[in-house]
Amino acid sequence: MELWDLYDANHLPLGCQAQRGEALPDGALHLVVHVVIFNRAGELLIQLRQPWKDGWPGMWDLSAGGSALCGEDSRAAAEREAAEELGLTLDLSGERPYFTVHFDNGFEDYYLIEREVAPEELHPQPEEVAEVRWASREQVLALVRASLCPIISSIPSLACWGSAERSCSLRSVRPWPDISKEQPCPNPSRAPH
Repeated sequence: MELWDLYDANHLPLGCQAQRGEALPDGALHLVVHVVIFNRAGELLIQLRQPWKDGWPGMWDLSAGGSALCGEDSRAAAEREAAEELGLTLDLSGERPYFTVHFDNGFEDYYLIEREVAPEELHPQPEEVAEVRWASREQVLALVRASLCPIISSIPSLACWGSAERSCSLRSVRPWPDISKEQPCPNPSRAPH
């Protein structure tokens, strides 16, 4: 049984919880986190969701993500999700979400980080993740156009991507084209996390 802390529209805790799958009380929101990992070459670490997943089965997704559990703040949830889904230990001390996206039942915090990680050294969670790999900007855009990577096409704010130059950092980004206009998300409603 997965329990979530609930928040108001200002991201303040309401002091109550909800069980995953239950309808949230009016005005109550829950927290979802995403870890978006780039390497120095400007590639994005993506994961292929297992075909039996409820939300976006068999689709490519961002590096790691999911709902924050009771007692977790955003940072702790992001660290846990990276460890669970990828077998990757992250210390996000001093990091804060790069941006937040609001959706009907909550808000999603996105941590954009730069790490050099060899996919073969990761230990993906077999219940959730079928494959992990690095993908270039062009490869990800091709997946979006083929409707195989809906999370990215549904988030115009993720239209920042590190330059492929070695001197690139997440602080020097160049805009993506507006991919939400190129290929609409196959299911614009938010999938469960």
